[in-house]
Amino acid sequence: MQAEIITIGDEILIGQIVDTNSAWMAQRLNAIGIRVKQVSSVADHPADIIVALTLASGRADIILVTGGLGPTKDDVTKQAMSVYFDCGLRRDAKVLAHVESIFRRSDRPMLEINRRQADVLDKSEVLFNDMGTAPGMWIEHKGKPYVIMPGVPFEMKHVMEERVLPRLTNLPGRLPLWHHTLLTGGIGESFLAEKIADIEAALPPHIHLAYLPKPGLVRLRLTAEGEQLEALKNETQTIAMQLKERIGPYFLANEDTSLEVLIRDFMQQRELLLATAESCTGGNIARLITALPGSSSMFEGGAVTYSNATKKNLLGVRQETLDSHGAVSEETVREMAAGAQANFGVDYAIAVSGIAGPDGGTPEKPVGLVWIAVAGKNGVIARKHLFGQDRAINIERSSAAALLMLWQLLNAEWNTPACR
Repeated sequence: MQAEIITIGDEILIGQIVDTNSAWMAQRLNAIGIRVKQVSSVADHPADIIVALTLASGRADIILVTGGLGPTKDDVTKQAMSVYFDCGLRRDAKVLAHVESIFRRSDRPMLEINRRQADVLDKSEVLFNDMGTAPGMWIEHKGKPYVIMPGVPFEMKHVMEERVLPRLTNLPGRLPLWHHTLLTGGIGESFLAEKIADIEAALPPHIHLAYLPKPGLVRLRLTAEGEQLEALKNETQTIAMQLKERIGPYFLANEDTSLEVLIRDFMQQRELLLATAESCTGGNIARLITALPGSSSMFEGGAVTYSNATKKNLLGVRQETLDSHGAVSEETVREMAAGAQANFGVDYAIAVSGIAGPDGGTPEKPVGLVWIAVAGKNGVIARKHLFGQDRAINIERSSAAALLMLWQLLNAEWNTPACR
């Protein structure tokens, strides 16, 4: 069973907001065995909406629409759908009472434009929206369900969870879907694909392997579809174990997770503390760690030591080292890591110094040159990296490389397999 998601709103098309609704909906639909075939975004123009609905009806078994249900003139979804479904609008008494109660609670005047929020398509069943004024609607048209929901994310999620997913779960024709994700690091997508090519070629027709790369990491997602969910789980787990054995040291985790989560959990379990000393990454590594719940139990703090003076004053990097080797050097980054470890009083410390770009490079030290060091219980290790010309990508790749170095050192020093 396949679905298409249509998001409506000029604000999406001009980049004013990011469409997070589709990703969230796709996750929930996949979990109940409904594949998302396509996601479309269209402007607040009736003709565009009608074309999108017509095309979706030829591709998908279920069409889900969000956005454009507000009370203002630019919200034209209901009007466009009235034409598409060849029906009028009716004012729903229960929805109107709900809207009126919201305005009474907030002591605001009720205008006719607000009453129009209770207007729903004649052919529809109301999907009541407890969280806002715009109700959702369910319409059966030419044998296919159309689900229309508000675009405000928390309202859409409520309607989807409470009204839509229970109905979709009972639709006939669904086949169970199962996703099993593995995390790898330190190997490029093409090299990884070559390494596991024979395993991928031997996959049965109902199991598909997808590569999901990001700087420094590649996720492998096995997607299986069949009659028996437990059988799919067992089958994908067997294949995952084959992949794990083949990938070897590049295998990080037998689950859909992130490197920073692996590090947080590892250090929490062993009551270890981490600090960071960042130059070219500007605090991005600390941001990745502290974005996680529970990171306060293992992250002591960080320093963004952009200038030579702060490298000296906060981390104890020697002037002689800076004069002889420069800020972007193995010697400097080693002293940064050791200084952070000592001054923050932690078990492990990450240090990064490089030339993120787009300027500042020289023939000897070009843009993209980054030195990374990690201090642990047995000393400091350092590695040189040469990335590209893009500043944002260099920061992202440097952060990923630093976390991977820390993860590898943790497992080496604690004599544990570098995966879970």
